[in-house]
Amino acid sequence: QVQLVESGGGLVQAGGSLRLSCAASGSINTINDMGWYRQTPGKQRDSVATITSGGSTNYTDSVKGRFTISRDNAKNTVYLQMNSLKPEDTAVYYCKALIRRPYSTLFRNYWGQGTQVTVSS
Repeated sequence: QVQLVESGGGLVQAGGSLRLSCAASGSINTINDMGWYRQTPGKQRDSVATITSGGSTNYTDSVKGRFTISRDNAKNTVYLQMNSLKPEDTAVYYCKALIRRPYSTLFRNYWGQGTQVTVSS
């Protein structure tokens, strides 16, 4: 099985910072793209930041200049450093990884359990 375990969420005041981590474990052959997504009540789950296996990154406009996505391939871990947080960043944050399991030619997306980020004004 494959598991993605997230940590680092919490309550922070506007202007503060948080660092999210997501570690993949289990029966894994290859991890390609990884990313962070967020969802608020009544809203769709939207992409925040993605990173390829080679380290190329992409961000949604609202977090550019404030958030940084990174990964440690040796640890199968993706991070999201969130600075200058705003109340509108409040959401449940989910990590995602595109993973190929041993002896499979197919990649599929695996999701973390979600971690709550709350930014107070």
